Amino acid sequence: MDDEQKVSRSTRNNKKGKKKSHKVRNTILSILLLLILAVAGLFGYAYMQTKGAVDKAYVAPNIKKARDVSGVLKKGKPISILLLGTDTGELNRNYKGRTDSMMVLTINPKTNKTTIMSIPRDTLIAIDGYENTFPQKINSAYSYGSAATTIKTVQKWLNVPIDYYALVNMGGMEKVVNKIGGVKVNSPLTFDFNPDTAHATGNNVYSFTEGSSTYSHNGQTYSKMNGKAALAFSRMRYDDPKGDYGRQTRQRLVLQGITEAAKDNPTKLLDSGFLNSVSSSTQTDLTYNDMITIARKYAKAAGNISNDNIQGDSYSLSSGSTEVVSSDEKQRATNVLRKSLDLKSAKTGPLYGGNVSVSEMNSLGVPTN
Repeated sequence: MDDEQKVSRSTRNNKKGKKKSHKVRNTILSILLLLILAVAGLFGYAYMQTKGAVDKAYVAPNIKKARDVSGVLKKGKPISILLLGTDTGELNRNYKGRTDSMMVLTINPKTNKTTIMSIPRDTLIAIDGYENTFPQKINSAYSYGSAATTIKTVQKWLNVPIDYYALVNMGGMEKVVNKIGGVKVNSPLTFDFNPDTAHATGNNVYSFTEGSSTYSHNGQTYSKMNGKAALAFSRMRYDDPKGDYGRQTRQRLVLQGITEAAKDNPTKLLDSGFLNSVSSSTQTDLTYNDMITIARKYAKAAGNISNDNIQGDSYSLSSGSTEVVSSDEKQRATNVLRKSLDLKSAKTGPLYGGNVSVSEMNSLGVPTN
């Protein structure tokens, strides 16, 4: 293996700002739960408004699911949802792009527990049905075949059934945070960040302090984050000692803050203009009736959230930097997710998902097992 291909876990977590900045796309869980809460809290005249907003967001992936999801939901069994955040501004039904945030969410109504497993966006993968394009990053699966290809790739890679998906673009998070009146989040570290420069330079700097929910912006101090502050808090990566993994932690903290604030007053969300605005930033194959069922049978699990993330090792290839997730780490993630779904233990999927020859792996200098 030459110098260009060496693994470096320590340098991976300390990379600074030479890479292109990517906006955080981790708004899916908050918007999905927001829509579910709105459905659960609907009343009278709001019925058609809420249903119309949910119907507007519905886009079927047109694939045969790994299991009978309607039967699973009807019986109140644990379900899984693939959460995707896009790297574009506006969303439309013919959208193509990359998903810079990826999570597998499981909801277990028996244990009343929700598990969120984050997947590194730079994970080295052979996209299902597009193995001839190997090597690829897992966040590019959507650009090749939309939700269907992403679902099949994640399912094969982890050997975990994906029952539903939800995809959201950048605009949704700011709208949600502002609508619920802001969120309080204790920062896990002290840092400054300017969303315009992706660093701590310029005239639009947000300053956060470790262990405190108070932050400052342009000389003013605030105790609650508005939408723009929440995005700034979620986006910083280069000055985090844990790199993208640290950013994933802050993203999840914001999502939990949104969920808690939304649960306190779900009827506040029943505004036709707001719901339609949010749904225009969303795609999901959860129907209105699915959301009613989730609201009735699975709501308690939202109060008990377990966060986890898949860890990879950094490799620098001629095509760019990437993360290789070991078989042991993949098996750990598979075990966590299958257990949360009350499924029997099973071997995790192939190392890179799709079929890749040993000679191809050797030519790249990446692990074969």
